[in-house]
Amino acid sequence: MCSRVHPELLLLLALLMLVSTVNSTRQENDDLTNQTKGDSRLLRRSKRRWVITTLELEEEDPGPFPKFVGELFNNMSANMEIIYLIRGPGVDEYPEIGLFSIEDNVNGKIYVHRPVDREKTPSFKVYFDVANRLTGHIVDKSLIVNIRIKDVNDHAPEFPEKEFNISVKEDHAAGQPVFQMSAVDLDQENTPNSQVLYFLVSQTPVLRESGFRIDRVSGEVRLSGCLDYEMAPRFTLLIEARDCGNPPLSSTATVHVHVQDSNNHMPRFTQDHYNVQISEGWASQGVLRLGVQDGDSPSTAAWRVKFNITNGNEEGHFHISTDPETNEGILNIIKPLDHETQAEWNLVVAVENEEPLFSCDAGQLQRPRQASASATVSVWVTNVNDPPTFHPGTFIVSEVDGAGPGTQLGMFNATDPDRTAAGQIRYKLAYDPANWVSIDERSGVVITVKPVDRESPHVNDSIYVIIAHAVDDGVPPQTGTGTMLLFLSDVNDNAPTLRLSSQHLEVCQSAGDKSLLIEAEDSDLEPYSDPFTFKLDSTWGDTEDMWRLGENRGCSVELLMQRSLPLGDYSVPLLIGDKQGLSQKQTVHVRVCSCPDGFTCAEPLIARAGVMKGALAPLCVAFMALAAALLLLLRCRLVSEANRQGPSVPQDEGIQTLLAWNEESRADPLQGRSYLGDHMPALSISAAQAGAKLGAKVCLNTVVPRGPLEMRAGVMAKVLSQQLCGTRDPEGDPGYPPHVYAEEGECEQADSLSSLTFSEHDLPPDVLDSLGPKAAPLEEIYSQSAFRS
Repeated sequence: MCSRVHPELLLLLALLMLVSTVNSTRQENDDLTNQTKGDSRLLRRSKRRWVITTLELEEEDPGPFPKFVGELFNNMSANMEIIYLIRGPGVDEYPEIGLFSIEDNVNGKIYVHRPVDREKTPSFKVYFDVANRLTGHIVDKSLIVNIRIKDVNDHAPEFPEKEFNISVKEDHAAGQPVFQMSAVDLDQENTPNSQVLYFLVSQTPVLRESGFRIDRVSGEVRLSGCLDYEMAPRFTLLIEARDCGNPPLSSTATVHVHVQDSNNHMPRFTQDHYNVQISEGWASQGVLRLGVQDGDSPSTAAWRVKFNITNGNEEGHFHISTDPETNEGILNIIKPLDHETQAEWNLVVAVENEEPLFSCDAGQLQRPRQASASATVSVWVTNVNDPPTFHPGTFIVSEVDGAGPGTQLGMFNATDPDRTAAGQIRYKLAYDPANWVSIDERSGVVITVKPVDRESPHVNDSIYVIIAHAVDDGVPPQTGTGTMLLFLSDVNDNAPTLRLSSQHLEVCQSAGDKSLLIEAEDSDLEPYSDPFTFKLDSTWGDTEDMWRLGENRGCSVELLMQRSLPLGDYSVPLLIGDKQGLSQKQTVHVRVCSCPDGFTCAEPLIARAGVMKGALAPLCVAFMALAAALLLLLRCRLVSEANRQGPSVPQDEGIQTLLAWNEESRADPLQGRSYLGDHMPALSISAAQAGAKLGAKVCLNTVVPRGPLEMRAGVMAKVLSQQLCGTRDPEGDPGYPPHVYAEEGECEQADSLSSLTFSEHDLPPDVLDSLGPKAAPLEEIYSQSAFRS
């Protein structure tokens, strides 16, 4: 058998064995070289050197601890002495430190030291290393091991709450979801331990017509049949959530279902027909209340009703509303009714709930077609005295401006709806602010009693309003109102006038060519108003020499000075005409003033003094009144004493003198000086002051002589009485000249002194010397005037 083996085959086998031996030797040399180089070794493909058993822990393992988990092995131990190292979460890092360890770092056995909760940490990522026992250098790559925690069914499903309160409408349809139950199991997902099933444990009360069912997988609760609020307003359900673990764990929750009443009772009127009687001509609220009954819960949408007038209200006279408290219908009259037009109204009123009506048939919800009830209402309209009606109520008449008295403007026409024939109506004026018109009581014709004026303040936009009343003879009498709008067409009856702001103007003396703007206005309308024409009235002195008109702007014109005028007040006459030529004279008062700043007139000194006078006036008046009162008391005292003693003849005890009076052509002694003045000092009384207070006629510088004490009282009383009271009878004075009381013919018009023109050089130098002593005061005045000049 051996002789049959070919030499070539043996040679091939020997060659293969040699190659295998060489590769094995090279691999061992490479491993040894890598061990000596440490971390600087080259990364080359090598055979697996780590060997580890499966590492898996059971959750909440009761022990005893430490408990063996698994064992490590690295083939580097064949060439050197090594030790095993462990690190990472569960060893020296969060979430748990000291959970895992290697009891003997030579043999690589792994231990766990306490129970593990998978719901807190489902796995641990642990790092294993192998190091040279002598040098401590890592001689191989780290081994990463994921230690999984095997789940056990240690958590029951939990509901978010132990009790739930939900509401469901009574008209909830069967088979539709009512609410959703949900429970959470903390065990490992997608395992039987966390899979939850739902069960309806109980329902209270239990009804055959209605109930609830739950979907075991989704936890969705649905209605079975129809709910009836009146039979069962609430339900209590006990729901269980159970997992599929071994053994299964479960928990329960209670659900309180509150049924909300819905509309399953149709409202009904308390009676089928209603009657009401109302007076015509009035809009009324609450003329009739319509009662209804409803079996649903009060103050809900299923109980509240709404009314509708389905027939008989085509003209919109009626409206019906709902009383929210009593649920009654309130019938209102929103448009007045007329007995003469229609005396009876028949209404059909329907009522229904705010919420749609439903019913339950064989456990299924139904919506009936007939959801409302109806009743009839008869409204009787009673006749009352209606006020007269104007035809038309408001009308317009036209008349020209300035129409005189007796002009017929128009006629009011009113009829009484309660009668077929007119003639029982009386007309009265109710509004005529300018008292321009009168109205015929029977015919209603309006006639002017005064000229009408479009420019009156009672006229607005050329319209004058006249309001009349028509009064019938009913019981009680009724009044209707009509309005006449009088349109006044304008005529040219007003000439232009100066605006108030242009009647008094001021201009600086140094203004030069600066113009003053004069504005005019006209109460008439187009074409009887602007543009205006302005002209200076040349008939007034030298107006054109001092003033001239500038640019005419239609409603205004410029006024300029011809030259620089002296300070003072000037009157500038103007003729202002409208578009049709109607004009009138207007005067512009211009004050030429000095302007220290070149723009603003200085305040006159008189104006300044006027302020002081105004302040002192009350004080002066009071002082003068006091002085007058004192003088009046003094006069009364003197007069009373004079009347009591009588006029006594002065007696001169020291000197007795007899005077001869029978000489002709002698001067009246009354004109001369008293003999007492030669012997005594004179008492000078300023009669002008007393006369100014009492209004008496007195002579200036009257001299009263002073005599013995016996005669002073009488003389003083007589003299003061004459001075205070004045001479009542001027003819009793011998020196009183003849007076002309009547004169026939026209009076001569004397020229004023200012119109006389002469100079002092025209008079002879001795003209005053020949005039006698009477001209002395005139000479003195003239001399003083000449001295001042």
